[in-house]
Amino acid sequence: MTEPAAAAAVRIGLPSGEKVTHRDVAANGARFHIAELGDGPLVLLLHGFPQFWWTWRHQLVALAEAGYRAVAMDLRGVGGSDRTPRGYDPANLALDVTGVIRSLGEPDAALVGHDLGGYLAWTAAAMRPKLVRRLAVVSMPHPRRWRAAMLRDARQTAAGSYIWGFQRPWIPERQLTADGGALVGRLIREWSGPRLPEDEAVENYQRAMCIPSTAHCSIEPYRWLVRSLVRPDGIQFNRRMKRPVRVPTLHLHGSLDPVARTRSAAGSGEYVEAPYRWRLFDGLGHFPHEEDPAAFSAELVNWLRDPEPDR
Repeated sequence: MTEPAAAAAVRIGLPSGEKVTHRDVAANGARFHIAELGDGPLVLLLHGFPQFWWTWRHQLVALAEAGYRAVAMDLRGVGGSDRTPRGYDPANLALDVTGVIRSLGEPDAALVGHDLGGYLAWTAAAMRPKLVRRLAVVSMPHPRRWRAAMLRDARQTAAGSYIWGFQRPWIPERQLTADGGALVGRLIREWSGPRLPEDEAVENYQRAMCIPSTAHCSIEPYRWLVRSLVRPDGIQFNRRMKRPVRVPTLHLHGSLDPVARTRSAAGSGEYVEAPYRWRLFDGLGHFPHEEDPAAFSAELVNWLRDPEPDR
């Protein structure tokens, strides 16, 4: 895919016709593509695998209409952001996130992260608490809960089988890009609940994954997560994550999520020393923000507006 074609694949508009602003910002030694809509307090949205900023298309509109500056960024190595040869450990990826907050000229942000983006949101809130005003995590346990479940819970180990498969060299990259990214579409449909995504959305994710080097960069964080389980850097990271989150936290999860089991995610509140709200969406899978965007956006906006989120 040529550079202009790659840019077109990720700098697309919103289904609502809203004029989203696309631009690049520099942070933590790299360049990151962002999509921005609205004015007000910053809400920074972090996508998961196998997606890019467009997964937040519905929330960008809802947040902007509610009076927020909604910004969805492409993580390192994905979408329109730089594909660097290294830097895919969660600590560095979290510094990408907090660096973008600074580059946007904001004192802090409400972080909203899904899947891998949720893992990084947990990490950023623990590592750089002064830059995180509120935290909303979707379909992802706290890093210490995730680690424990993957090692000790046979059902979660099986649910995360794709992560174990990513440990092979080169083969996963080829599988993700074969047949125009067909595997991406299959994973998204298998991980969703009964409300399957639109064909247009799936095609956009497939095209984005086929941009050169994207598959490799998308897999690298998961390789680090597994290979570092017994390495000093991973053990040190796990210890750092003992540091409690001290900002109001909203934890959102689909009851039918086949990737991150509800049992694995529930209980993450033990790492939050602040108001913590758990919200389970009945009948939704791994992508609640896309499967039922109206209900998800309403929950998020109401929580952001709530001055007493522990009620």
